[in-house]
Amino acid sequence: QVQFVESGGGLVQPGGSLRLSCTSSGRTFSRNMMGWFRQAPGKEREFVAAISWSGGNTYYGGSVKGRFTISRDDAKNAVYLQMNSLRPEDTAVYYCAARSTSSTTTYAAPNVYTYWGQGTQVTVSS
Repeated sequence: QVQFVESGGGLVQPGGSLRLSCTSSGRTFSRNMMGWFRQAPGKEREFVAAISWSGGNTYYGGSVKGRFTISRDDAKNAVYLQMNSLRPEDTAVYYCAARSTSSTTTYAAPNVYTYWGQGTQVTVSS
C-alpha cells in the first residue's frame, strides 16, 4: 500500500519561510511526475507546483511563481516544497501527489494524480 507523509507545515508570519517535505512508502516514484496542491476552506483544490520524473522540468502556479521551489530526492523517495515570502493568502492545507506515469501533460489538473498524501496545514498570520 502506497502512503505519503507530509511534514513541515505550521504557523509562520507573513514574509517568512517554510519547507514542506513529502516521503513515500510502499513504492518508489522515481519515474513519476510529482506535485503539490493546496486547498483553503471553501475553495477548490489549487495547483501549486509540479516536477518531472527527472527533476529537469518544474512547473508553478501563477500565485507562487518566484516564491516557491519544488525539488525531489529520489534516493529518499521524497519531494520538497520550499516556500519563501509567504503571504496570508498562502494559508491552506498542502497536499503532495504523484502520477502513476511519467507523463507531464495537464500537470495542473488534480484528477491526473493517482496518489495523495493526507495534507499538512500551513497558516500565514501575524
